[in-house]
Amino acid sequence: MWDYSDKVKEHFFSPRNAGALEGANGVGDVGSISCGDALRLMLKVDPESEVIQDASFQTFGCGSAIASSSALTEIIKGKTLDEALKVSNQDIADYLDGLPPEKMHCSVMGREALQAAVANYRGEVWSDDHEEGALVCKCFAVDAVLIEDTIRANKLTTVEEVTNYTKAGGSCAACHEGIEEILIKVLAETGVAFDPTATPAAVEVAPAQMNTLQRIRRIEQVIQAVRPQLQRDHGDIELVDVDGKTVYVNMIGACSGCQMESLTLNGIQQKLMEELGEFIRVVPTRAGSLTRAMGN
Repeated sequence: MWDYSDKVKEHFFSPRNAGALEGANGVGDVGSISCGDALRLMLKVDPESEVIQDASFQTFGCGSAIASSSALTEIIKGKTLDEALKVSNQDIADYLDGLPPEKMHCSVMGREALQAAVANYRGEVWSDDHEEGALVCKCFAVDAVLIEDTIRANKLTTVEEVTNYTKAGGSCAACHEGIEEILIKVLAETGVAFDPTATPAAVEVAPAQMNTLQRIRRIEQVIQAVRPQLQRDHGDIELVDVDGKTVYVNMIGACSGCQMESLTLNGIQQKLMEELGEFIRVVPTRAGSLTRAMGN
């Protein structure tokens, strides 16, 4: 499992400034529930001085998303809008005494929400809508501009780092080639050649790796933990197979073909990634289809 700082845990279990903000005159919405992360940042700004008098948030996401949102509101209160806009996603992570590399995208989302809220207050148009052809990661709706800006701001050099900071490529991996092309372009601006074999320097190797049996049991435990909730809605899920970093599951009853199926799978995938500390892809299959496909 990932190692969270005491400050991350503190802001997760006791978040500051959570909930609706009465009298907010600047609101920023980023992300989407269907992609697994969504954040609304609300500001109360003094019209004369443009000082942020108060800030609050509402978020849908993991513990790191809640902690990052809580930290952001604490950082920006008392700052002018121009001062607040200088706050980087790294500043948010530093305030929390660091975030696991795989959770840096939570701080990036906070930074985007701040930009959106300030634009809303000033009556400016801020949108993360994607121009045709600019969308790189369809699974998490991440465009090329965000990837380029994040690479430059955080000096990223690998596809894995881009995924950690933006979530792009963290699901089906179909966009990894597109991410590599962006890395090649951005790194070339500073005369650095992209190395596809490089590994992120910030990623620490776990002192003890789980063996195959322990790993499968951990996966089973995560899936078993969500079954009661699905069963209450007349659905269910079962583990079919584990092939490397791909986990095959069967959605049963009301869960099969449900409009919320994608959201459910994304939530399970996120939980598995947290439990195992590695990239995991959860793929739905129908009963018997995987066996037939494998020729058994």
